[in-house]
Amino acid sequence: MTAGTTVTAPDGTEVVLGEIGTRVLLKNSRVRVWEVSLQPGEAQGWHLHHNPYVVLCLSTSPCHMDWLDGSPARQLNETVGGSVYRPVSPVHMLTNDGDALYLNRLIEVLDLGEETSGDPYFAVAGVPAESGFEQVGEVPAKVVVDEDDVRVQHVTPDAGEPLTWHTGAYPALVVDLDLESPDVTYLKPGQSYTLPAKGERTSGFNLVELRYYSKPRT
Repeated sequence: MTAGTTVTAPDGTEVVLGEIGTRVLLKNSRVRVWEVSLQPGEAQGWHLHHNPYVVLCLSTSPCHMDWLDGSPARQLNETVGGSVYRPVSPVHMLTNDGDALYLNRLIEVLDLGEETSGDPYFAVAGVPAESGFEQVGEVPAKVVVDEDDVRVQHVTPDAGEPLTWHTGAYPALVVDLDLESPDVTYLKPGQSYTLPAKGERTSGFNLVELRYYSKPRT
């Protein structure tokens, strides 16, 4: 991480980089999960990503992203339950332009970035290649990111409906989008997890699958 590092803008201005998020919620050798929480008018100051990352939206508000190199600002209007997967990117900052809280979970994929631990990947015998639900029939799940390295599903169970999900031959994370209990759970290859049944329908869950883990490595 480069927080505290001083960099120079094209106009000669010196800028001290900050963290990429508000606080760290979870970290292991594979991922680091941040909370980014911005009140109206608040900004996540200039920062730099050294690892590819997944953004999951829990509470939305119009935002914009400024770039230290002077590139045009990027306008953002995310959807709760939606997600984006981004590579490493130049120094930028994020500002909440709206009148509501902006809240996300930002998952750094350490294995694919500059902070890889070098920990080996282990195949688990007898584990299906792909993830799946234990329940038979249609499950209220929608794929919102489908990349070679990462897949993200948005699952919206009905009130009182517990769903059990099995990971595939790769690690995964379950992110609860309920603002009353916004938990993050890391699962190893082959693990199962029962999504907590809620008393009323909520924004659901994001299931983040680290598919790169099961790909052949050279």
